[in-house]
Amino acid sequence: MNRMKWWLLVLSLVCHKITCKNHHVTPNSQSKGQNNRVEGNTANPGKSQGNGPREVREKCKDDISMNGKSKGVKDCMEDINGLLDTGNVDDTIEVMWNLKQILEETVETDTTSIHVGRLVAKVHRPKGPFKGLQISANENEAMSDETVTNSKVRVELPQELDVESNNTIVFCMLTWPETNGNLWRAQYNVYESRLVGLSVGGKNISGLQERVNITMTLTTAVNETQTPRCVFFNFSTKEYSSNGCQTVWERGWGNITCSCDHLTYFGILMVSTTLPEKDREIQTYITLIGCSLSLFGLVITVLLFITNRKVRADVSMKVHINLVIALILLNVHFLPSQVVAALSSTGACLYMALCLHYSLLATFSWMAVEGFHLYLLLVRVFNIYIRRYLLKLSVVGWVPCFIPVPGVPAVIVSLVVIIDRDAYGHVPLDSDNSNSTTICYIRNDTVKMVTTVGLFGLVFIFNIIMLGVTVRRVVGLRRSKEYGQSDCDRAKKDICTLLGVTILLGITWGLVFFSFGHLTVPGLYLFCILNSLQGFFIFLWFVMSLRKNKNSSPKTSSDAQSTNS
Repeated sequence: MNRMKWWLLVLSLVCHKITCKNHHVTPNSQSKGQNNRVEGNTANPGKSQGNGPREVREKCKDDISMNGKSKGVKDCMEDINGLLDTGNVDDTIEVMWNLKQILEETVETDTTSIHVGRLVAKVHRPKGPFKGLQISANENEAMSDETVTNSKVRVELPQELDVESNNTIVFCMLTWPETNGNLWRAQYNVYESRLVGLSVGGKNISGLQERVNITMTLTTAVNETQTPRCVFFNFSTKEYSSNGCQTVWERGWGNITCSCDHLTYFGILMVSTTLPEKDREIQTYITLIGCSLSLFGLVITVLLFITNRKVRADVSMKVHINLVIALILLNVHFLPSQVVAALSSTGACLYMALCLHYSLLATFSWMAVEGFHLYLLLVRVFNIYIRRYLLKLSVVGWVPCFIPVPGVPAVIVSLVVIIDRDAYGHVPLDSDNSNSTTICYIRNDTVKMVTTVGLFGLVFIFNIIMLGVTVRRVVGLRRSKEYGQSDCDRAKKDICTLLGVTILLGITWGLVFFSFGHLTVPGLYLFCILNSLQGFFIFLWFVMSLRKNKNSSPKTSSDAQSTNS
């Protein structure tokens, strides 16, 4: 099902970072290629007292020196297993790091699997040229290049690792107990409280072109309100991150594959979805129909403007038609974005993402210009003549994004491309599933927040104030009724005026700020319906304005004749 959603332009594509923070996942908490370097620089992730990680590590050295490496390593893992059951958060994190180091440094030969309590480990040393490696593990053992019975985890290491005979490949699987859920179950919903650690002694593995695949078997079904996401543990921030990992999963599958470009501790985080599957599909249809109707109505509006000389002479109508053109550009570049993303052309996707970003900024700009024009008409009223007014408005609307903010949509887009060209590209419509349908848009969360949510926040505040001024003026005018006009007719006229101003100012876009908690589903439905149909509403308002002008012209002529007589 193709999931093209209008609201994803501002909500899912922009607010994904906010959703991630609610689950303590930071997709961009560190840049690609630094995952293992962060771990290597974390020599002391936490402090401990008593029988803590440092004491356990020293005891491990004593066990290995006294009992030999084989028995010593097993005794050491028993001590670590005990600390996992009783240790605090900092102890647990440091023990995770120490375990890999101990296995890398002490085990010199290819060994059988080591199983102690909740720990399963496997150490492998290649005997010839490395051509890749497969490791399979269950709760009790791990084997290389063989499949174990009732396998829980299967790992595929690519040939690109280029492991030599003096390097040690370490695999360890840790399952956290219920009693130590203060880190692994209460704060984070990690599937089956299981992490899989991978490392190569003497190497920092990151930025792989051939990805590491970790496949975990699902023993319990994933409910409709959750979506699995592949993450790794960042020892620097002590949080999970999905940077550099792709989640390969579809609802109904019996396993999940994490395809990552580095080595560290990996797990599956169960993330609560914003919308159920059924609601997503319904909003897809609403978006397609709404955007199509809007595009049709906006094109007709431009044609009506061109063919009507009296309308072309109206300055206010000229302002409105610029907003119409901005919305046409937005719809024209949004609707085919999914098709372009499906193509293999990177250049075409970059062009589509740039145009989509620019047209969105231009739309916000003309919403702000509408508010400024309304301010001149309703607040200043007198002495509002501005030389080359329309030209200056066009410079403001098509060039700078918002009057108090210096800059230009084209300049902003150009700066983003110069600073980070990779900020534009393929973006999944479903932020909880990186394998869902993609469109061409902004991938960088910071760029999204600043240039879309931040910019629209300023426009929204200004236009809300102008809407309040309009309401106040309408209420004030009701005190002086026009001769022969009933209260009902005047009320209809006032309601139509306020609705038209609301649409032109883009107030309905502000629903994105109120779609949370119990209001999430109804808020997103309203956002999807009202904003996908914004162009069609403007078309209806434009047609009503033309009828009003035609009806007022004969009346004005007859009044003039009676006055002259």
